[in-house]
Amino acid sequence: MNVLDEQELHNLAMNIVGKEIESRKWEFLAVNSQLKRDPQFVCVDAQNKKHFVIVRAISYPDNPQDIDYVFMETVKEHAMKFEAKTHYAGVGLANAENYELPVSKDNDYIVNYNGLVEI
Repeated sequence: MNVLDEQELHNLAMNIVGKEIESRKWEFLAVNSQLKRDPQFVCVDAQNKKHFVIVRAISYPDNPQDIDYVFMETVKEHAMKFEAKTHYAGVGLANAENYELPVSKDNDYIVNYNGLVEI
Protein backbone atom coordinates (compact mmCIF):
# COMPACT_ATOMS: atom_id res chain seq x y z
CA MET A 1 0.00 0.00 0.00
CA ASN A 2 1.47 3.35 -1.08
CA VAL A 3 0.29 5.53 1.81
CA LEU A 4 0.27 9.27 1.16
CA ASP A 5 2.61 11.13 3.50
CA GLU A 6 1.70 14.36 5.27
CA GLN A 7 3.03 16.57 2.45
CA GLU A 8 1.15 14.58 -0.23
CA LEU A 9 -2.11 14.84 1.76
CA HIS A 10 -1.50 18.59 2.11
CA ASN A 11 -0.90 18.94 -1.64
CA LEU A 12 -4.12 17.02 -2.36
CA ALA A 13 -6.06 19.34 -0.04
CA MET A 14 -4.47 22.38 -1.70
CA ASN A 15 -5.57 21.14 -5.14
CA ILE A 16 -9.16 20.79 -3.90
CA VAL A 17 -9.18 24.27 -2.36
CA GLY A 18 -7.36 25.74 -5.38
CA LYS A 19 -10.21 24.58 -7.63
CA GLU A 20 -12.72 26.43 -5.45
CA ILE A 21 -10.60 29.57 -5.56
CA GLU A 22 -10.42 29.31 -9.36
CA SER A 23 -14.21 28.88 -9.54
CA ARG A 24 -14.56 32.15 -7.59
CA LYS A 25 -12.37 33.76 -10.27
CA TRP A 26 -9.88 34.97 -7.69
CA GLU A 27 -6.37 35.67 -8.92
CA PHE A 28 -3.51 33.85 -7.19
CA LEU A 29 -0.86 36.27 -5.94
CA ALA A 30 1.14 33.67 -4.00
CA VAL A 31 0.96 29.93 -3.43
CA ASN A 32 2.90 28.19 -0.67
CA SER A 33 2.59 24.41 -0.60
CA GLN A 34 5.06 23.82 2.24
CA LEU A 35 3.61 22.33 5.40
CA LYS A 36 3.19 24.73 8.30
CA ARG A 37 3.93 27.78 6.11
CA ASP A 38 0.89 30.00 6.26
CA PRO A 39 -1.02 31.21 4.39
CA GLN A 40 -1.09 28.65 1.58
CA PHE A 41 -2.87 31.00 -0.83
CA VAL A 42 -2.84 34.77 -1.14
CA CYS A 43 -5.45 35.87 -3.65
CA VAL A 44 -7.26 38.92 -4.89
CA ASP A 45 -10.92 39.00 -5.93
CA ALA A 46 -12.66 40.99 -8.68
CA GLN A 47 -13.03 43.98 -6.31
CA ASN A 48 -9.27 43.89 -5.71
CA LYS A 49 -9.74 42.69 -2.10
CA LYS A 50 -6.97 40.41 -0.79
CA HIS A 51 -7.66 37.02 0.78
CA PHE A 52 -5.37 34.81 2.87
CA VAL A 53 -6.39 31.14 2.78
CA ILE A 54 -5.17 28.58 5.31
CA VAL A 55 -5.49 24.98 4.07
CA ARG A 56 -5.44 21.96 6.37
CA ALA A 57 -5.62 18.32 5.29
CA ILE A 58 -7.49 16.47 8.03
CA SER A 59 -7.43 12.68 8.16
CA TYR A 60 -10.39 10.63 9.36
CA PRO A 61 -11.65 10.46 12.14
CA ASP A 62 -10.73 14.09 12.90
CA ASN A 63 -13.29 16.72 11.91
CA PRO A 64 -12.15 19.15 9.18
CA GLN A 65 -14.66 21.71 10.47
CA ASP A 66 -12.82 22.04 13.81
CA ILE A 67 -10.92 25.31 13.58
CA ASP A 68 -7.98 26.31 15.77
CA TYR A 69 -9.28 29.82 16.45
CA VAL A 70 -6.26 30.83 18.53
CA PHE A 71 -3.95 30.13 15.60
CA MET A 72 -6.37 31.65 13.09
CA GLU A 73 -6.48 34.90 15.09
CA THR A 74 -2.70 35.14 14.71
CA VAL A 75 -3.04 34.73 10.94
CA LYS A 76 -5.94 37.20 10.88
CA GLU A 77 -3.84 39.84 12.65
CA HIS A 78 -1.13 39.35 10.03
CA ALA A 79 -3.69 39.57 7.20
CA MET A 80 -5.12 42.80 8.60
CA LYS A 81 -1.73 44.46 8.04
CA PHE A 82 -2.31 43.81 4.34
CA GLU A 83 -6.02 44.69 4.49
CA ALA A 84 -6.82 41.05 3.66
CA LYS A 85 -9.62 38.74 4.71
CA THR A 86 -8.68 35.43 6.34
CA HIS A 87 -10.23 32.09 5.39
CA TYR A 88 -9.89 28.55 6.73
CA ALA A 89 -10.22 25.55 4.42
CA GLY A 90 -10.35 22.23 6.27
CA VAL A 91 -10.30 19.28 3.86
CA GLY A 92 -11.24 15.92 5.36
CA LEU A 93 -9.69 12.95 3.58
CA ALA A 94 -10.47 9.26 4.12
CA ASN A 95 -9.78 5.95 2.39
CA ALA A 96 -12.93 5.12 0.39
CA GLU A 97 -12.68 1.36 0.98
CA ASN A 98 -12.18 1.55 4.73
CA TYR A 99 -12.16 4.78 6.72
CA GLU A 100 -9.83 3.20 9.28
CA LEU A 101 -7.08 2.75 6.65
CA PRO A 102 -4.84 5.63 5.58
CA VAL A 103 -5.32 7.37 2.24
CA SER A 104 -3.12 5.72 -0.35
CA LYS A 105 -2.19 6.04 -3.99
CA ASP A 106 -3.71 2.59 -4.61
CA ASN A 107 -7.26 3.37 -3.42
CA ASP A 108 -9.96 5.93 -4.01
CA TYR A 109 -10.50 8.53 -1.33
CA ILE A 110 -13.45 10.45 0.05
CA VAL A 111 -13.39 14.22 0.51
CA ASN A 112 -15.23 16.07 3.27
CA TYR A 113 -14.94 19.74 2.33
CA ASN A 114 -17.54 22.42 2.97
CA GLY A 115 -15.75 25.37 1.38
CA LEU A 116 -13.92 28.40 2.69
CA VAL A 117 -14.82 29.69 6.14
CA GLU A 118 -14.14 33.37 6.69
CA ILE A 119 -12.53 34.07 10.06
